[in-house]
Amino acid sequence: MTENSHVSGSYWLQTAPGPDRPALTEDLDVDVAVIGAGVAGLSTAWELARAGRSVALLEADRVAAGVTGHTTAKLTALHTLIYDKLRRTRGPEGARLYGRSQSEAIERAAGIAEELGVDCDWERRSAYTYACDAGRIDELRAEARAAREAGLPASFVTETGLPFPVAGAVRVTGQAQFHPRKYLLALAEDLLAQGAHVHEHTPVVGLEEGEPCRLTTDTGARVTARDVVVATHYPVFDRALLFTRLSPRRELVVAGTIDAERDPDGMFITPDEGTRSVRTAPAEDGRRLLVVTGEHFTPGTGDTRARFQHLADWAAEHFPDVTLTHSWATQDNDPTDTVPLVGPLHPGARHTYVATGFGGWGLSGGMMAGRLLTAQITGEECAWSELYDPRRLRSTVREAPAFLKHQAQVARHFVGDRLRPGGPVEGIERGEGAVVRVDGERLAVHRDEAGHLHALSPRCTHLGCLVAFNAAERAWECPCHGSRFDTDGKVVQGPATRPLEQRDI
Repeated sequence: MTENSHVSGSYWLQTAPGPDRPALTEDLDVDVAVIGAGVAGLSTAWELARAGRSVALLEADRVAAGVTGHTTAKLTALHTLIYDKLRRTRGPEGARLYGRSQSEAIERAAGIAEELGVDCDWERRSAYTYACDAGRIDELRAEARAAREAGLPASFVTETGLPFPVAGAVRVTGQAQFHPRKYLLALAEDLLAQGAHVHEHTPVVGLEEGEPCRLTTDTGARVTARDVVVATHYPVFDRALLFTRLSPRRELVVAGTIDAERDPDGMFITPDEGTRSVRTAPAEDGRRLLVVTGEHFTPGTGDTRARFQHLADWAAEHFPDVTLTHSWATQDNDPTDTVPLVGPLHPGARHTYVATGFGGWGLSGGMMAGRLLTAQITGEECAWSELYDPRRLRSTVREAPAFLKHQAQVARHFVGDRLRPGGPVEGIERGEGAVVRVDGERLAVHRDEAGHLHALSPRCTHLGCLVAFNAAERAWECPCHGSRFDTDGKVVQGPATRPLEQRDI
């Protein structure tokens, strides 16, 4: 990667493009409507269809092409350092239920892949959370004990397959990695074979709760459903103000090929160095694709191109023979009280549900959500319903410092970004963008490669924070709640549902 390069796109999307699905143009009447066709939405829709429900799956863009299409595709119940914290905040039973729910989701995916005959590069691997700093050994030992007590095959080790020494690591055996698009596109095909409706390019712009519920799409079609699931990563309908409990985090990915004998043979992550995550996947000619993730940051802050270069340099330093071919970014929402929010949409909800806040572990979390929501909608018991319930208050109060820190960051951006003077339009280079003042008005201005200027309102259409330009990905990003827009103002990522307003310049 060179310093002036920008993202080349997700390896998963490029190697499994998938067919186009038609937008919804006629009214539908179904048992359940699922909004969002990432891993959580697809898994929920598939489980419901298997349970005998008629289902409509509605996606604003493409199936499994959003956050799910930009994942690192690790399926593991070892989520960096979480079990020791869960043992302290939710008790041993809460930690056990978390581990069991995530582990069962992985095995469910393994069974589905085998049943449907999906060639999705499924591989069993051990997962490691490591640290190079000897000062973290006690923390790692405590995590290994807590994970083992939660039912995971966990142990503390001091040696790994990484090409550099570590002070220690938590190892959990029997985890998995796969090609997420190949797996999820197969789920979509099987959904259609079961008679479900799958529609792309169909943003849902209105939700009327009741018996039944009614959805309005921007195509003009309406969907009537007994139950509705909002699985849009960041809830586009947020009647419980969940955005106050979710902190957006963007993370970069670089990938390239290495010789098979250089494969570290595992899935690795460290909370140090702005996070570093490493794993491999099958590539052509018997080589392996090295996938390195890290440099996490709040959307709309800092120099993304410099962060990409920093991550590429780290990959080249530790894997000198890597030939980097791909770069992309993904986005996660961290819940302020650690555990995802899966269940009723708000305290008064009777037929509306949500799945969000997976904190970087959306594959196992999304698959878990599919089974949990299906159980709730079909009236079955699920042992971990209370653990993930979005209406929980006790854990939110207990972990109030994280909640208050998030609100303080939002307030700083909401107020502080408005106090910045803004530079001149003339200073915006080709391919760049900035929030500037023109005749006393703030504008978000982008200069394209041909030199033409494009002006938008800089106010995010979610709650009005000012956006900032991400030059590496050519996008406007909101630092408050993570909404993203392309250079023409179109919504790329929610919670915003309306584009940035056009302005003349």
